[in-house]
Amino acid sequence: MSTTTRTHEKAGASTHPAIEQAGKLVNFFDERIRASNWLKRNLRKVFPDHWSFLLGEIAMWSLLLVILSGIFLTFWFKPSMAHVTYEGAYVPLRGLVVSEAYASTLNLSFEVRGGLLMRQVHHWSTLVFIAAMAAHMLRHLFTGSFRKPRELNWLVGLSLLVLGITNGFFGYSLPDDLLSGTGLRIVEGGILAVPVVGTYLSYFIFGGEFPGEDIISRFYVFHILLVPGVILALLALHLVLLWYQKHTHWGGPGRSEKNVVGYPFFPMYMTKAGGFMFIVFGFIIVMAATIQINPLWLWGPYDPASVSAGTQPDWYIGFLDGALRIMPAWKIDVFGSELALSVLIPAAVLPGLIVTVLALYPWIERKITGDTREHHVLDRPRNVPVRSGLIVGFIVCYVLLWIAGGNDLFASVLNIPVNWVSRFLQLSVILGPPLAFWITKRICLGLQRRDRDRVLHGRESGVIVVSPEGEFTERHTALSAAEAYTLTAHEHHVPFDPGPPTDKHGIPNPAYKKNLRRARISRFYFADVIQKPTTAELSAAHERHQEIQG
Repeated sequence: MSTTTRTHEKAGASTHPAIEQAGKLVNFFDERIRASNWLKRNLRKVFPDHWSFLLGEIAMWSLLLVILSGIFLTFWFKPSMAHVTYEGAYVPLRGLVVSEAYASTLNLSFEVRGGLLMRQVHHWSTLVFIAAMAAHMLRHLFTGSFRKPRELNWLVGLSLLVLGITNGFFGYSLPDDLLSGTGLRIVEGGILAVPVVGTYLSYFIFGGEFPGEDIISRFYVFHILLVPGVILALLALHLVLLWYQKHTHWGGPGRSEKNVVGYPFFPMYMTKAGGFMFIVFGFIIVMAATIQINPLWLWGPYDPASVSAGTQPDWYIGFLDGALRIMPAWKIDVFGSELALSVLIPAAVLPGLIVTVLALYPWIERKITGDTREHHVLDRPRNVPVRSGLIVGFIVCYVLLWIAGGNDLFASVLNIPVNWVSRFLQLSVILGPPLAFWITKRICLGLQRRDRDRVLHGRESGVIVVSPEGEFTERHTALSAAEAYTLTAHEHHVPFDPGPPTDKHGIPNPAYKKNLRRARISRFYFADVIQKPTTAELSAAHERHQEIQG
């Protein structure tokens, strides 16, 4: 007893007072809320180590930079459409009557120290934020990480993407320059195309006849307060769900649906995430300092009688502009009123359809496959060729619409009529996605065949041997057990069997027609999938390999 006491006294004498007080504070809270076990358990939570998981971090750190740069801009920006005479530092616009919003943006750009850099940091970090979210969502689609139990987190992520695009458009419209005003005019046209309530919605949003006097101040409240608040709340929910449900990981030796292989949150992941944050910050700031974006002093203030030419909206809105440009001039009469389908379909129906299909896709695929199990191991895109083909077809359609948003630019650069460009894009949007789907599916099936051959026969060594009978054979190198396991760790997909139309007593199956429809869709998904080798095939291949080696 005395020896133990002396040892503690000796250790206590060498302890720094600050460390001792910190220990007492931690002990105080631990005795009351029992937090030590909770902290230990969560600080040791495992995170996978793969580059694709960094896409979500890029979105998170760029969002942080959006917020920090936005706070700086709010000190000088004036969200008002009141008319003032510009007398600032930019000489070509001096004496021109502009809105306070436009004048304050010019002052930010030319008279506030670091203002132009902060404007460009804000703009570039927004573009990176939305691009990283889009890539992050595509990663989830390709790998199947939207499946149970992550359907709710998929909806949260999709909501974050939609809100990010919406808030980006709000911020894009605030300076009241000719480019943003033209974009608002296009939005007003889409609102007016809504049947019955379009006119009322336009008057309500703009506070009267376009452009009104209130739209900038209204967008400003949404841009800096309401939408960011919802985004931060959804981001917190996303992180909580991610923490609770644990990460997905790629298949391989030691990886299953019941564990996560990676590094602990503290200190490994926290250190790497902190360093990665500064990399993202530095990359965006270098872009903002060297690449000019949105030089609104060149566009001039918004004038309803003028339209900017040779300019396009930010990339995340460009596909809607492209859809408007190549949509045929369709219109129909409904009860004596003209319904402008050429505006309604690309401006309202198309984005609504895209968001609805994306939101429901986890349940659509579950219905097709009948798979209600929890999944924590990711799919390799090649092993689900139909899903991968559908995603690539969607990407091709999006890119073509995005290109259509600059049809006038391509026409002027290529020196061809703009109508030719539009006609080509109209045909491409119809034919391109199915062609992309078919090519992607064939590539995935080819990769599956290659993986199957590698598992059965090994890797080509380039060494040719001659048998006593004169037969030339290439010697193959057997795969390691870990590599072979990785190539065969995916599930065995088979089409759904609808069963017989009647039972053994001749009584009709009431669900047969429903099951038959599901079976047809299931065959579309899985009928061509190359199945992984069976145990018998592996044994036969191993014997053949031994004969060749011998």
